[in-house]
Amino acid sequence: MDADALRELQAPLKARYKEDPDAAVITLKARGEIGQEGLACRVETGRALVEAGLHPATGGTGLQACSGDMLLEALAACAGVTLSAVATALGIEIRQGTVETEGDLDFRGTLGVAKDAPVGFKAIRLRFTLDTDADDEKLATLLKLTERYCVVLQTLKNPAATEASIARA
Repeated sequence: MDADALRELQAPLKARYKEDPDAAVITLKARGEIGQEGLACRVETGRALVEAGLHPATGGTGLQACSGDMLLEALAACAGVTLSAVATALGIEIRQGTVETEGDLDFRGTLGVAKDAPVGFKAIRLRFTLDTDADDEKLATLLKLTERYCVVLQTLKNPAATEASIARA
């Protein structure tokens, strides 16, 4: 897809959202089924079921997906798609590219071993490696706009109001 095709694809959406801002607000949903056997949760991804379980560092077998890995995978996916779209819009040719995410966890926090240890990632890194002829200025703009428009990255940097509840079935 080139920049003109992308603009043509998105133009009616942008026009609609400018005219009717409420039309741009949608609710994405995820659903999981808590396993009856073992410590697992099956999550519907839209394409398949993913069974998440404990990370081996917390007693898991390693045979199930780790939700921390899934978070990093979601960031990689979102950032990769966003970078591709931004590059297309800017006319930057990318012959090949990779996106890598990594995050540092201190499992003492999630296991309740040390109250001063955080529960969750202490640091997350996002790195792109691109085969492109774009100059440094264009690459800086590409990164800046990718960061700006990546939904998952922005949610991690500026956490959304989040709440949890429980109800009886």
